[in-house]
Amino acid sequence: MRLNRREWLGGAAAIVAGSALDRAAAQPARRLFDSHCHIIDHRFPIVPNQGYTPPNFPLEGYLAQVKPLGVVAGAVVSGSFQANDQTYLMDILPKLGTGWVGVTQIPNDYPDAEIVKLNAIGIRAVRFNVFRGRIDSVDEIAALSKRAHAVAGWHSEIYADAAALKPHVDKLTKLPQFSIDHLGMTEEGLPVLLDLVAAGWKVKATGFGRVKMDVPKVLEAVAKKSPDALVFGTDIPSTRAQRPFLASDIDLIEKVIGPELARKAFWDNPLALYRVKATVAG
Repeated sequence: MRLNRREWLGGAAAIVAGSALDRAAAQPARRLFDSHCHIIDHRFPIVPNQGYTPPNFPLEGYLAQVKPLGVVAGAVVSGSFQANDQTYLMDILPKLGTGWVGVTQIPNDYPDAEIVKLNAIGIRAVRFNVFRGRIDSVDEIAALSKRAHAVAGWHSEIYADAAALKPHVDKLTKLPQFSIDHLGMTEEGLPVLLDLVAAGWKVKATGFGRVKMDVPKVLEAVAKKSPDALVFGTDIPSTRAQRPFLASDIDLIEKVIGPELARKAFWDNPLALYRVKATVAG
């Protein structure tokens, strides 16, 4: 039987579509743990930081952006403009459920009993936002880091130019688990960053639009120093960044360090850092 042109084109389109579906099925979708995102809900306290007040960015807006990327778990990180408020995390984490954790900011004298309460709702780390004006001596950072780890097993996260940490490397590398945000921020900080990685620090592969460095060079150097160091994050909504997160940032990581190490950065490494069980995430 001879097919008319419409039938032939329809059949050809079906074959092409089927082939595309076959290729997609043969390539497993990425499963991502977003180790660095911000939810900005103006129902909860927002404190201007260095003259900056961020726009509202509620949970629904975040999920709409990241679900198509393959994000199924992650860490909600407190920004400078959220100061020491815990109420927004108390609201968000139960809504996100299994596989999601929080990173909070607390004052140096925050009681142990309150740290325990925050741990119970899914907080897994304390953050030191040095880059945006939190003033702590290294001794104060060390004291709170040690105490939070002893009380609740929390690791610590620092937002700082790695170059500024150079005088303190010996002291910092003796502390419990640490991670540093946004690849350490500057090219000048790379030697310090690699010293920290050698001591077991984790490095957030985040904020490519806010750093001053050759991003591929730094990604490659960190992965070479330790395959367990990089942890991926979107940094959405990329407040104050020169450019926001792009989906192509994910492809860049995979292209630079290869699929195997990228899988570790996308999933295995952040799950280990945040103590999330792979069987319950996603």
